[in-house]
Amino acid sequence: MKPVAFIAVILITAFSAPADSPTWQELSSRLFTNTAIVWQAPTNKLPKSFWIYQRELPHVFSATVISNAVVLGSLQGKGFPKPSTNDFFMPEDKGPDYPGTLATIFGIRPGDANMYYSLPNYSAGSGEQLPDDKTITARAWKYASQLSLDPAYLVQERIYTHSCDTDQNGQATNHVCGRGVFLSRQLDGITFFSADNEGSGAEGFSIEFGSRGQIRFFSLRWSMVKRYESRQIASTQEIIHCIRAHKTFVLPDPDEDDYFARLKNLASAKKLTVTKITPYYGEGVFGEVPTNDVPCKFATPFAKLEAVADFGTSNTTVRLLSPIISSEVSRLLGK
Repeated sequence: MKPVAFIAVILITAFSAPADSPTWQELSSRLFTNTAIVWQAPTNKLPKSFWIYQRELPHVFSATVISNAVVLGSLQGKGFPKPSTNDFFMPEDKGPDYPGTLATIFGIRPGDANMYYSLPNYSAGSGEQLPDDKTITARAWKYASQLSLDPAYLVQERIYTHSCDTDQNGQATNHVCGRGVFLSRQLDGITFFSADNEGSGAEGFSIEFGSRGQIRFFSLRWSMVKRYESRQIASTQEIIHCIRAHKTFVLPDPDEDDYFARLKNLASAKKLTVTKITPYYGEGVFGEVPTNDVPCKFATPFAKLEAVADFGTSNTTVRLLSPIISSEVSRLLGK
């Protein structure tokens, strides 16, 4: 998946409403306007301020990192690209007369500090002898070190699975053909947010293994950063104001079939109780979608809120993305 800012992952790729359905903005305008909002999330362990970081782009990967990445993909027979500020793409080998578009199996994008590999015919594969959790994590940390990533700035996320549409013989099927893990980068002890378990849109290292431990995919995103500005944390009341003003975003549930129906249902909640707040870093500015494929120059903090929506006779859990620094609240509320 092509890396984008955290909010763009959700707004652009996650949901498309049918033509006759209300838009996300229309549904969100009905959320929690008259709902009682109660804050019960502990905040005593949160810092009083957060740093905004500036990403130094383009990021030129060293010859050693490039060489090790090429070897991980077993592509050394195709040569080793040199360090450069220019994009590099290695297409799948389909022969000179192949009529279709060639997929990229190895790419380097210095402008977004990204390097990635994808096994040819990635949508197909066998589910035989997939590696266990211990093997996956051990190899992930080993390869992260080979790619010059400092383990002190990485946090292991959950093991994820990948399903294939066809088997290795091209027969239609639906089975787990890969298992992997995302090692998220952290700044000041705070990890980068990803819209999925695979690390999409986040800085860090993700790697997936297939049958008999074959590397099916990996992606490295790691820019050099420097501290730009320190900003004061938002108060709980400021965050509540953002919820009421529809400046927060309701995250989808895993494997959700109808996100828009859930938004419509949430509009009837009588009470929303915020039970947990977790800070994250994300690229770009909260609530603004990047345009023209321009990489984000900043990494800024925001929050994921866990809450319970009470309908009187039933309740449901809700996850929201929210600003976490006071200046961002002021910007979003137009103060």
